Formats: sequence, C-alpha cells, structure tokens
Amino acid sequence: MEIIIIAVAIFAVILILYMYRKAFRDDIKFETFHFSNFPKEIGSFRIFFISDIHKRDISAYILDQIKGKTDIVIIGGDLTEKGVSLSRVTNNLVKLKSIAPVFFVWGNNDYEMDPSLLRKAFHSKGINELLNSVYYIKENGKKIALIGLDDFSQELPELDLFMEKINEDSFNILICHNPETVHMVPEIQKISLILSGHTHGGQIRIFGMGPYKKGGIKKVEDTIHLISNGYGTTLVPLRLGANAETHLITIKSENSD
Repeated sequence: MEIIIIAVAIFAVILILYMYRKAFRDDIKFETFHFSNFPKEIGSFRIFFISDIHKRDISAYILDQIKGKTDIVIIGGDLTEKGVSLSRVTNNLVKLKSIAPVFFVWGNNDYEMDPSLLRKAFHSKGINELLNSVYYIKENGKKIALIGLDDFSQELPELDLFMEKINEDSFNILICHNPETVHMVPEIQKISLILSGHTHGGQIRIFGMGPYKKGGIKKVEDTIHLISNGYGTTLVPLRLGANAETHLITIKSENSD
C-alpha cells in the first residue's frame, strides 16, 4: 500500500511539473491567411497577436523571434488581472512596443485594475486603445480597419449603428476578447478576420475535455475566426492539453504566393 501511495505521489509531482512547464511555453504559431478581398496593392500585412498575458512576463525569446517580422502588435485582452503590479504591465507594454505599434482591446480581467491607471500607461507608452472604435491603417492608397470591441462583460455600443460606421472599401479585422461576442455582431460578413482569446483553450483538459473548446481557427463563409489559447493562465499557473501560445499572422490576397 505504501508503495502505491509513493508511486501516486511521485506521479502527481511529475504531472504538476509537466503542467507548470506547459503553462510557460513560448510557442509562436505561424498562420498565413489568403483573402479574395485583401488589396493586392498592400502585398501582405503581418500581425503579432498575443492574448491573455495575465501574470506572465513576456519572454526575450518571443521578442527575438518576432522583431522585424510584424507590422503591428495586437493585445487581445486580459493584459493583466487583480494582483499584477502596474510596473509589470508597463514593462510588458514597453517590450511589445519595441517590436511594432501596439493596439489593445479590453478583456474581463483588465477591469480588475483601475482602468484610469491602465489608460495612463497606454498614453505614456504610445499604446493604441481600441474601445468600441475603429482604427484605419492606410497602405498604398488602401485601408485596413482594426475594429476593437469592449469585453462581453461590459456594455457594448449599439452594434447596428457601430457597424454602419465601418467603411465598405476597407479590409476589416475585428478584435474582441470573448469569442462569444461575435454572435452579437450584425452583418458579420463585412468582417474578414476575427481575433479572440479569453478561453485559454480550457487551460486544463482532462482526457481532452475542458470547460472551453481548445483554441483554433474557424471559418464561417468568408470570415476566419482565430481563437487563441492565450499566453498566460488564470487561477493556477498550470496547463494540460492546451499549450500557451502566441500568433504571427500573415494576411495576403487570394492569388498571391
């Protein structure tokens, strides 16, 4: 009996160490998407997407791998949570800003910190806050629209009116922390790419099952929805069956190489 207890204890320790290691991986998933409506004049457009940082420090490895390879950085919400120091948050912002211009949408856990303090950090570090707003990037006479919606837990604008403001001739990218937000957006066919996080891919999946589906890529007609497992963790710094991840996304026109 004692041997069984010892064996179980050893297995438990090994499993926890394994889960801890998985929680702090620095994986970058390289994704290339071709769209028929992406302007050929732009050529290609690259996005480094990172969501659900929470308590993690962004590693030097991530920065080294991405620097010089992306046009913008998008933080898909949950940059922070209760108990994370403002200095750690600011340090992560400085790291990301060293790669490329940074855009931020709010996640539910971000509201656990005083929003005014976060906004001061954004202002001081030159971070673009997308709060129920649209930011147009102009390249070679064409436009890419970054559409940022507030978190699902907050009061969203009248989405019918909001969607009417988006230019018809732009390539539209929607960023919303909670993937369920997309079910509230009218005329979703106007959106070519959606970026979300929040679910952590279930974070700890037992025999492949978890509280949320594993992150991945969905396609509904011509709209692609990328849901990230996220970079950090919540509650416990452990993962199983849903590795920590970030994404380097390249967007091209349908007929380009």
